[in-house]
Amino acid sequence: MSIESITAASAGTTLTSPVVGGGVFSGTAKALDPNANTMDKKAFLQLLVTQLRNQDPGAPMDSNALMAQTTQMASMEALTELSTTSRESFALQMRVAAAALVGKNVSYSDGTTTITGVASAVSFVGGVPTVTVGGKDVALDAIATISAAAPAPLTPVVPT
Repeated sequence: MSIESITAASAGTTLTSPVVGGGVFSGTAKALDPNANTMDKKAFLQLLVTQLRNQDPGAPMDSNALMAQTTQMASMEALTELSTTSRESFALQMRVAAAALVGKNVSYSDGTTTITGVASAVSFVGGVPTVTVGGKDVALDAIATISAAAPAPLTPVVPT
């Protein structure tokens, strides 16, 4: 038995899906995100439970089909966790990269000219870290070049 895909459902939409034995169930799509084309774990479980409740007693759901659906749910959970971990890892990498720029010469383009200056601070307030260059906040992904800052000039020490 297969489950037809459900896409772009919004809250309050009625879902229908075939059940083994020719029966049909319906339910309200409250667990679906109206801005996404995917089902979440809660919607998947509601769909599975509704199928089990409304199956034809004379032709119950095949245990292989049930196992396949359970496996699909486990795969979906694993992929969701992997996606979350990847996003968190990327965010951490951006923070480390931005912090490593402090004290270095960086350049960026403001649309017409290339501006070079020393990165003096980093902010992690938004989704993309910003680097302060010459008093202006620049998004990390706008930085074009990085070089070691020029060493401070040596001042001779005269013994007294």
